[in-house]
Amino acid sequence: MKLKVLGSGSSGNCYLLQNGNETLMLECGLPYKTILKGLNFNLNNVVGCLISHEHKDHSKAISDIIKAGIDIYTTEGTAIACAALEYRVKHIKSEEQFKLNNFTVLPFETEHDAVEPLGFLIQHNDLGKLLFITDSYYCQYKFNGLNHIMIECNYSKSILDKNIKNGLMHPALANRLLKSHFSLDHVKEFLKANDLSKCREIILIHLSDSNSNAAEFKEEIERLTGIPVYIANKGLELELELFKE
Repeated sequence: MKLKVLGSGSSGNCYLLQNGNETLMLECGLPYKTILKGLNFNLNNVVGCLISHEHKDHSKAISDIIKAGIDIYTTEGTAIACAALEYRVKHIKSEEQFKLNNFTVLPFETEHDAVEPLGFLIQHNDLGKLLFITDSYYCQYKFNGLNHIMIECNYSKSILDKNIKNGLMHPALANRLLKSHFSLDHVKEFLKANDLSKCREIILIHLSDSNSNAAEFKEEIERLTGIPVYIANKGLELELELFKE
């Protein structure tokens, strides 16, 4: 199983989980042509697209994805907010597990300034357990036996405070960040609260362009966990071989 990052950050998010037979898309917040190119123009084995919430950097291409014949899986609240009422939009609910071919997906509630946002616990025989959580300032759940973690690490409080002081960040926007996104400290606390005994790698996603430091974040999380950390930054395409423990 491979993870392919087509985009990560406020300019657009889209991630692909792929083996030789099937592809699961996480988010579609990039132009459709960019996503199509990332799929090597092959839609035949795409089993579906999970969308965490309605903000455009996560759902921009939803209409085109539907027109291409790919089913969307998201909450009813998100679907309504995206004005996506077509039959290919399948409504899912927190803590109600479902199957997509050989993928098993367990959605769970997240905390964000959106209508009905979700994170996803994804399982597959070629993958083990992968946790995907983005755009949330808190997670009420704990997880066991995770093999791979994709988690937002949007900002550092110290960098944010410095940008406010220097007039580079408006206090109102900073306040929104504090109430809607994972900081470096949030990520650390989350990781300490969860079972990492089988975790092979941590992928930090959705870093802020101006309020983050990728090298610092990587170093601090690796020091804390002893687990390899990868950065999925803006404009980066990253391929990782993912193996079940």
